[in-house]
Amino acid sequence: MKQLPFPLAQTPDDAARERGRLLFAGETDFVKGVVAMSGLPDPDRIEVCFAGRSNVGKSTLINALTGRKGLARASNTPGRTQEINYFTMGEHGYLVDLPGYGFANAPLTVVEKWQRLLKQYLSGRQTLRRAFVLIDARHGVKPVDDEIMSLLDSAAVTFQAVLTKADKVKLKERERIMDQVRGALAKHPAAYPEIVLTSSEKGDGIKTLRSIIAGLE
Repeated sequence: MKQLPFPLAQTPDDAARERGRLLFAGETDFVKGVVAMSGLPDPDRIEVCFAGRSNVGKSTLINALTGRKGLARASNTPGRTQEINYFTMGEHGYLVDLPGYGFANAPLTVVEKWQRLLKQYLSGRQTLRRAFVLIDARHGVKPVDDEIMSLLDSAAVTFQAVLTKADKVKLKERERIMDQVRGALAKHPAAYPEIVLTSSEKGDGIKTLRSIIAGLE
């Protein structure tokens, strides 16, 4: 059987799953919200960041990963939260929550300021090991997702696609969306060649994503 490009990430073995469990079994606390590069924490540990358009389920996924329901808070208004939020992953690293992109209700000056900060962060943070770009499994890759992927390409930051809300899509429709996502990712040289399929509600893919993060150095 021909191997599809961008296959689904394999289920981790027992050792990898345990590393992921231990990483997120430790203290996961909010550190600070950053509105300028000067406010970033010292680069003394690795970082992973999560990006996704508004209402993709980013906060819910972060809460599922960490096992803390109220850790990351969602805003119902796209563009309202313009901070880069830092959380600890034990002593191993930082989990970085980027504001949801999609700015229909945000003033243009706010959008431009946030975009500058995002570009500076992505291109200038040496401890950033991977970006996870969240894609709604019901809709696939939208033009705004392509924009963030292109930004990651130009910043030479490896990113991995994470499909959210997989439980909301029937299998046949999911296969169609997966084909669309694979086609979009193929255009981006910074794309990591595996996709993670998740459902925060059902817990699908959470252990896989934890093990991937725990394996980064």
